[in-house]
Amino acid sequence: MAASLLACEVSDLCLGKPALRSISISSTVADALSIVTRIDEGYISVWSCGDHSSKDDLELHCRCVGKVCMVDILCFLCRQENLLQPAIALRSSISVLIPDGLGLVRHLEPHASLLEAIDLILDGVHKLVIPIKMSTSKRKKYFLMKASSNSISALHNDREYCWLGAEDIIRYLLNSIGIFSSTAASPINSIDIIDTNNILAVNYDESALSILPLISQALIHQSSVAIVDFDEKLIGEISPFTLNFTDETVVAAIATLTAGELMAYIDCGGPPEDLVQLVKERLEEKNLDAVLEWVEEESSTVSSSSSSICSSSDDEFGSGSGSGSCSGRSGKIGGYSARVVRRSEAIVCYPWNSLVAVMIQALSHRVCYVWVIQEDGTLAGTVTFASMLAVFRDRLKCF
Repeated sequence: MAASLLACEVSDLCLGKPALRSISISSTVADALSIVTRIDEGYISVWSCGDHSSKDDLELHCRCVGKVCMVDILCFLCRQENLLQPAIALRSSISVLIPDGLGLVRHLEPHASLLEAIDLILDGVHKLVIPIKMSTSKRKKYFLMKASSNSISALHNDREYCWLGAEDIIRYLLNSIGIFSSTAASPINSIDIIDTNNILAVNYDESALSILPLISQALIHQSSVAIVDFDEKLIGEISPFTLNFTDETVVAAIATLTAGELMAYIDCGGPPEDLVQLVKERLEEKNLDAVLEWVEEESSTVSSSSSSICSSSDDEFGSGSGSGSCSGRSGKIGGYSARVVRRSEAIVCYPWNSLVAVMIQALSHRVCYVWVIQEDGTLAGTVTFASMLAVFRDRLKCF
């Protein structure tokens, strides 16, 4: 089993993966916003097509140069200068949303080894861009679409691409967890996997606007921002994962609420009406009339199409409850309901929990991290997919 794992190629992990949604680097922030509010993937890939000076680029006319999500857009629109003129900010190039020099995406050929993919993830890459096979009929369909439309196709360099991340690799390793039995069954506090130094935490009463740098940092480190009380006990979180499935109206909430209030605002099902009213009042107090006008205009535009999105949500998630809940963005300030059906309650484990238990917990909640707390609820650290991969990578060296 160990030999087959070492011989694994990344193409083995791509089976059934959907093609990337893409957008051109020449697009605007408004273009990106229009797409991310209509898709379920959370991220869109950003592509540059043309001449490339890098030696690695010589064989590729088009390259994926980054990824953009709702959190990137929210953090950009919440900058002070953009809060004053949101309409102008939306006309900015999408390139302002892509951090310089971080290399969060990387092209990788399908024959590359699983170990090579793990090493890239451990070097800080978030998404590996992998070409996938495409049928002849589908290829012809894309060429016809390209000839009749100015839209960005999922086809680049005459190929479709998918991407792989740490979650995909962890899920794949879980299928072979037997070869890591001794490590997987070990308590996490015995294998040096708990990060106690890079904890992003704020008090409930801190301004949400003031913690934007932490939210951006959490997005890069694929973690979250903990909300703690004065005794350092964990009471919730503001997760980029949850924010990714909100909409642009959350800009108004970030600009006016405290961290604790924002935590309640982005909770699954939408915020209480009193919080919605509080946001409007504080926007007026802060003379952010432009933001209020903008989000209400956007809300009225989206609301006309939201009912069709909501009608199929229960079937999509297989709930069968008939409750009428909406899994999309409903189009009023604070009226969205997170499509991931995720609450702001933090996902936690204890230092004595086993590695495999924490893996399953993170995968089941579709998060890249789990908070580690002591028995009294005090925040002790985090365990991330990256730290898990580091442990498995060291174990693979022994085979």
